[in-house]
Amino acid sequence: MKNIKIIEVKSEIGAGTRGASLGIDAIKIAALDFMSNFFVHFPSETIETENKLLFEPIESPFAKRIKGIYNLYERISKSVYDTVKANWFPVVLSGDHSTAGATIAGLKMAHPKAKLGVIWIDAHADLHTPYTTPSGNMHGMPLAVSIAEDNLEYKAHELDENTTKTWRALQHIGKIAPKVLPEDIVFISLRDYEKEEDHLIKKYGMKVITTSEVRRKGPENISRSVFRYLSDCDYIYISFDVDSLDASISRGTGTPVSNGLREREAEDLIAKFMQHRKICCFEITEVNPTLDRENLMAEIAFNILQRSVNVLMMN
Repeated sequence: MKNIKIIEVKSEIGAGTRGASLGIDAIKIAALDFMSNFFVHFPSETIETENKLLFEPIESPFAKRIKGIYNLYERISKSVYDTVKANWFPVVLSGDHSTAGATIAGLKMAHPKAKLGVIWIDAHADLHTPYTTPSGNMHGMPLAVSIAEDNLEYKAHELDENTTKTWRALQHIGKIAPKVLPEDIVFISLRDYEKEEDHLIKKYGMKVITTSEVRRKGPENISRSVFRYLSDCDYIYISFDVDSLDASISRGTGTPVSNGLREREAEDLIAKFMQHRKICCFEITEVNPTLDRENLMAEIAFNILQRSVNVLMMN
């Protein structure tokens, strides 16, 4: 049986719309509405945020609030590292996806010699860099940080010295870069990404499993092929962005995209993944209750969280 610890990252400085920092509390409200005492069972830690930066002018237009992101990376990676070292299983609830690179960093710091795989369930590839970003929002960059990629072939912006330095520091947090090899990343339900990101996916031959493939083959087969593909990884991290779900249900997130997973498909698939002994961390991100009707997105996220953790406890 695994000991679970919840790490709460109520940060949203990497997102383009406001409100994702409220997502974790929205998930807790959903638990209460379902009369569940889920959150009473597990120890939790809340990471200090940098959300005050939302009220300050932006210094780096191509990597907005990157200094704050760096501070978060230091805190989160240490928390994940300490959690793993104490033999707990980290379940990370985060506001926006920018900090997933910090979760990955903490896992790698805890297992520096091990090969880490990533299952990225997301409508977006999050492979932009400050050199290629169309928005400057850092929640589009965590995987580029993790694979230590600049993508200079598609460079569109000149960066100032501070941004360059902080971006470099982000990639090298924990003094290990890259944290993950690009070929050890599997995208699921990826469907909204730019040519710059497509270039990296093709260049490294990264594995992409579409929504229709999930639907056609079912969770059992998808899970088998993912673990076969990642068979030489020692540990595997799952990152679940709620915008991987179809836009018809994922209103409560900053960047909904049609042709996504149905709630049950995502839940069944993640439950299947969680049975695998190599899974070392699970993260849910990008619930934004300010964009939602009722608290639907958070309720769906909570259902997935609860079932995933139950599967983990049973194995």
